[in-house]
Amino acid sequence: MLIPKPFFLKWEHERRHQGHQYAMLEGADESVVAELGEHNEESNHHEEFEFSEIFVHQLIHTIEFVLGAVSNTASYLRLWALSLAHSELSTVFYDKVLLLTLGYNNIFILAIGVVVFICATVGVLLVMETLSAFLHALRLHWVEFQNKFYEGDGYKFAPFSFALISEDEE
Repeated sequence: MLIPKPFFLKWEHERRHQGHQYAMLEGADESVVAELGEHNEESNHHEEFEFSEIFVHQLIHTIEFVLGAVSNTASYLRLWALSLAHSELSTVFYDKVLLLTLGYNNIFILAIGVVVFICATVGVLLVMETLSAFLHALRLHWVEFQNKFYEGDGYKFAPFSFALISEDEE
């Protein structure tokens, strides 16, 4: 949209102001001139189209969009890396703790291995899965909300209020 949008806006501006460049004829009826006098002055002085300003504005939006796409990708990659680390840690605990202790014929070593495996697995499940869920929720609430709905245009925040709605109805 970097290239076609400024040209489309220029075309739309020219089309909108195409018929507004004509002035009243010299010998026009005075009643018509009196009726349209103020409107005619306003319509003759329309705003000029600044192509460079529109292009720079569109360039800024394009850069923000690309940075947002890279940020979203990096955010999802962090979540994926955390999930991959969880999977690898579970595999390491299974291979190096549980299977290693099953190779011994001693019941005491087997009991210690099972307890260590259970503690490590529960620790990984509780800590890493909770962290993963927290990061995913944070990502959805903060990053997605900011990209999709929030625009810092300088408008004062007006929270939702049932009292304001009832005042407007009365």
